[in-house]
Amino acid sequence: MIDIPGTPGTFTGLVLRISQCVFAAASISYMVSSGAFFNYTAFCYLIAAMGLQVIWSCGLAILDTFALLRKKTLLSPVFVSLFVVGDWVTSTLSLAGASSSAGVMVLYFGDLGSCSFEAECWRYQLSVTLAFLCWISISISSLTTLWLLASSV
Repeated sequence: MIDIPGTPGTFTGLVLRISQCVFAAASISYMVSSGAFFNYTAFCYLIAAMGLQVIWSCGLAILDTFALLRKKTLLSPVFVSLFVVGDWVTSTLSLAGASSSAGVMVLYFGDLGSCSFEAECWRYQLSVTLAFLCWISISISSLTTLWLLASSV
């Protein structure tokens, strides 16, 4: 296998996983801090998708930290194929959650003008923005692991 920045078990891979975890956790916290997020199904889906992302990314960040401290490699084909599937599943769920929440925000708060509380609308917008930033970092990881798996065949 070739050495690509962002691969599992490297420092850049650890930075990507930590950024995914932080963006997803921040997205959840801003969405939950608003009062009526549970009235919108897309916002509830975003919280579920970001919750799964926090679990996946934090788990892999711990695995990357272990690999860095022990100077172990995580480049076996079994590990890499597991990372590819997990990254692509969480990437798809995160993009779907962020896109559906952005659509609800545009429809209700922009087109219909039903946002009467500015602070609440601001939290929704920040939560969706953080979800898209999380998706960007997930897509970098998923493309890196896919490239790594393709180069090992």
